[in-house]
Amino acid sequence: MSLHRADSLGGRAAVVGIGATEFSKDSGRSELKLAVEAVRAAIDDAGLSPDDVDGMVTFTMDTNPEITVAQAAGIGELSFFSRVHYGGGAACATVQQAALAVAAGVAEVVVCYRAFNERSGRRFGSGVQRREPSAEGAALGWNLPFGLLTPASWVAMTAQRYLHAHGLTPEAFGQVAVAGRRHAARNPAAYFHGRPITLDDHASSRWIVEPLRLLDCCQETDGGQALVVTSVERARDLPRPPAVVVAAAQGAGRAQEQMTSYYRDDLTGLPEMGVVARQLWRTSGLGPGDIDVGILYDHFTPYVLMQLEEFGFCGRGEAAEFVAADALPLNTHGGQLGEAYLHGMNGIAEAVRQLRGTSVNQTAGAARALVTAGTGVPTSALILGVDG
Repeated sequence: MSLHRADSLGGRAAVVGIGATEFSKDSGRSELKLAVEAVRAAIDDAGLSPDDVDGMVTFTMDTNPEITVAQAAGIGELSFFSRVHYGGGAACATVQQAALAVAAGVAEVVVCYRAFNERSGRRFGSGVQRREPSAEGAALGWNLPFGLLTPASWVAMTAQRYLHAHGLTPEAFGQVAVAGRRHAARNPAAYFHGRPITLDDHASSRWIVEPLRLLDCCQETDGGQALVVTSVERARDLPRPPAVVVAAAQGAGRAQEQMTSYYRDDLTGLPEMGVVARQLWRTSGLGPGDIDVGILYDHFTPYVLMQLEEFGFCGRGEAAEFVAADALPLNTHGGQLGEAYLHGMNGIAEAVRQLRGTSVNQTAGAARALVTAGTGVPTSALILGVDG
């Protein structure tokens, strides 16, 4: 059973530094070097030194051990280190874990990081090549023999049901793709800078797995992204405006699997994100109308629509119209469709820029941002806000 009460984490920690490498298709350097570049950049952005850092959080999937990154980045002793499971679902939970450590006094300055050569090295889009015996592997074993080998194929099953249930066509997904690329076109850091698309472009892109076309699927990226978290009190003495953690949550739904939760009663939503949404609203006391900008995990366009519906921004089956109406500034960095696929960590950085007022696609008066992590898996999300 998920929580039925507000938690007490909100307002006790803040993101005070962001740093990234360039986003490319062939970085030409090791994943460790990417991680260290991003970590050092984030520490510099925070106005701190490596000696100030005493905690680190990353993904279980990351190849860069905390102690190795710390040594290479000039960081000394660590009093806290942690990893979060479930691929992209871990993104916002890294900040949650850092905030928990800071709030509990276990650490004072925590760096969250993610770095990989996901295009030139391991390519998630190539699907399952080999699987060691495990409980997770057994769950996939019900689907792999029937050709469901890739993330796109796993999402396509749910996407097809969503269209059928709501009487929609794949054009509904195109609204998300067009919005993301519109923002990426104005973002010099984005891989698709200067390259917006139209609904016609979306409709003419090749099928990957029906009903998903090429432009419904995120890119593959080499790069690194890091964030620095500390207490709100300490943040006030640092040079950048803090992005306060107003609320943070993780969630897994009933009958949850990794990307293949096909035995639920309803395949047209994301129950794991529903768990997260309820806790964020409960803890923050906010609602959809209080959010100024949404940074929603967009590895595949259908799941952006479902997230909007889980959070209550619109009714079931209405999210495509919501996006088309530009009712909420969405993925203003270009998202993983347009900027880079960094397992959602670059989305957290964009939320921080929005609250600082430094985004290339700035939302006027942005004071609260919703950021979500990977969907189809156990997931996480944040509400970040300006101080005061």
